Formats: sequence, C-alpha cells, structure tokens
Amino acid sequence: MRRRRNRSRGPRAWHVVAATVAVLVFVLVLGEGARLVGDAAEREGIDAFYAQPVDAAAGEPGSLIAAEALSGVPFITRAWRILYRSTTAAGDPVAVSGIVVSPAIPPPDGPRTVLAWAHPTTGAARECAPSYGFDPFIGIEGMRMFLDRGYTVVATDYAGMGVAGPDSYLVGGTEGRNVLDAVLAAAAIPDAHAGTDVVVWGHSQGGQAALFAAEEARDYAPGLDVRAVAVAAPAADLTTLMSDHLDDISGVTIGSYAFTAFAETYGGDVPGADLADVLTPAAQGIVPEMNALCLLSDLGELHRIGEPLVGDFTSVDPTTTSPWQQLLSENSAGSRAFDAPLFIAQGLDDQLILPAATEAFVAHERALGIDVTYHTVGWATHSTIAYAALPALELWLDGILD
Repeated sequence: MRRRRNRSRGPRAWHVVAATVAVLVFVLVLGEGARLVGDAAEREGIDAFYAQPVDAAAGEPGSLIAAEALSGVPFITRAWRILYRSTTAAGDPVAVSGIVVSPAIPPPDGPRTVLAWAHPTTGAARECAPSYGFDPFIGIEGMRMFLDRGYTVVATDYAGMGVAGPDSYLVGGTEGRNVLDAVLAAAAIPDAHAGTDVVVWGHSQGGQAALFAAEEARDYAPGLDVRAVAVAAPAADLTTLMSDHLDDISGVTIGSYAFTAFAETYGGDVPGADLADVLTPAAQGIVPEMNALCLLSDLGELHRIGEPLVGDFTSVDPTTTSPWQQLLSENSAGSRAFDAPLFIAQGLDDQLILPAATEAFVAHERALGIDVTYHTVGWATHSTIAYAALPALELWLDGILD
C-alpha cells in the first residue's frame, strides 16, 4: 500500500525557516545597533586624532603615524582609523588619514590581499574626509563583498582632507601616492594582516586616483604587487570632463574644488596658475564658500551658491588656455601603461562622466597595451554605477586572481 505523505512537515519546515530568519534579523539589528553606539562614542575627541604634531609628516612614505581601533565596525570585522605619511606629486612630505577594516578571524594562509579603495568626490574641506564621517565605512562601495572574499580594505582620504595639509582635489599624482602609501601603512597594524598583493578600486575622482596609483606603483612603491585595477566612471580625462561641463553647475562645483587645488599646487611655480588667471571676479568671490562645503551633505547649498555663476565662472577656457590646458592634461590618467589588467565600468545614463569620454579612454588604454575589460550598465547613473558593476567586477576578479 502506498504510504500517505505527511503533510505536516511543510508547516514545521517553514516554522524552522521563519525562526532562523528571525534570529538572523535579530543578530543583524543588534550588530547595527552596537555599530551606531560605537560610531557615536567615537565622535568624542575625534578632532584630537587628526591634530598631528608639526613634524608628523617627516619620515618614510608609507609609515604609520597613528592607529586608533574603532568600535562601531561592520559585522565580524576589526577596523582602525589611521594617520600615515605620504608625499605630494611634487615629492613634499604630507600626513594623510584613512580607514583600515579587516575580517575579524585571522587568515589561515598568510597575509591578506588588500583592496585599496579610492573614494569619489566628497568635497575638498578637511571635514569632508570619509574617515571623519559619523559612519566612515558607509561610502566604501563594495566593502562587504571584498571583506567576504577575505580582503583587508584600506580606504584613504586624500591629502588636505581629515588632516590639515595641501589641497589635492584632482591632483592625480598626490592622490595616487596617497592610495599606495595607505596600503603600506596598513601593514604596520598586525591584526589587519595586510599583505603586499593589491587590488585597486575607485569611482569617479577615485577612478582617477586608482589609475594614477597603478601608473606610479612600479617606481613609487615597488614593494607592492598591484594585481588588478578597477574603476567606475573614472574622472580620467580632465580636459574632456571640464569641457563637457564648462556651462553647468557641475562645472562650477568641480571647478571650485579643482582650480583652487591647482592654484595651491602649481601657483607658486607656474606662471599664470593663480585663480585670478582663470576665474571671473564673481567666481573668485564664491569659491572659498564653495570649498568649505561637502558635496553630499551640502549639495543644495552648493547649487544655491553656484548656479548664479553658470556661464560666468571662468574668464578663459581652461581647456585651451595655458597653463590650465597643460595642468588638466598632466593630471589626466593614461600617460603610461601598467602591467595589471584593468576593469572599467560605465553607466550609459551617466550625465557627469559621459559614456563617450569613457569609451575614448578605454581605446586609449588598449592602445597602450593594457588588458582592458569594459563593462557597461544601460540604466546606471554616475551615482549608481559602482554598485551596479559589483557582480561583474567580482566575476572578473575571480578570473584574474584565481
């Protein structure tokens, strides 16, 4: 006789599933609650961490100045806020801040691969540094994916952010060195288990920084092995970027940050590289106020101040006028090849880094002999492309590193 199926198993099974899900949700909520409490506790005295001694930058680039363990950390991780030594594009010593986060369980087989994260534009003021934020991990696009792969994640601020110092917005050489030196500094934290194999990943401004890091690594940080480089909507060609946005609010905002940094970096040595040589008197008047604001938290205020200057921001076309033409070119990526394979992601609905600009850069990098994988996402915008590209990026890394 055929035995009747016990239909009561289904409901019991669903009860087990529901109970398991409830426990997982409870654990996650508890973990996030503890993280928020830790984030709040860390605000007390945070400014003291960034107030480094006068001679703190003097020392070997990539050496650690200070590390502070954090309590409001992602699930099953350990993390630190760091200060470390780096150099500017001109070779001047500078102190830089950042974040290191690593899986809490020690690796079974030696140091971890490091994911060097280069962040997109957050602003240029000291307070706009990602490591200074209430939740310093929230903007690291793909962080959980890389932690789950067993990587140590190192996320630098750039010079002049967090720690007082020279403004480095879109100064490619400075940003790239900051990315590399942060990885070297992380190795001085024993519990971070940071190794010398590196994957560099950056979005927008961070794409420019990541590309410069790859181009400079062989000469500047020969002890690191850059295994792969990935960028999303990179600000690779500054001449094209500025030309595409000369007469809109993006051009005013980017120009306020960038021309100030260029004038500070080059103005003392390059004739014609002062703000008065490129901005209208009205623009010079609003730039200090723009530069004091952070992009995400103060976007409405940035637009309120900047929109009246659309069409009356620059006094000359910086893409065709010396020395700005040369400075934009000098700080554009692609001046030399590197050995690591390159993944470039682009959203086809991006209104800031236009798809045509990225396609031209892809062709340029391939002409240099770089192994480029180009991935497009039809619906992705500038703000969503780094997240939208993560599944393809993970598959690509599996093929490259394994």
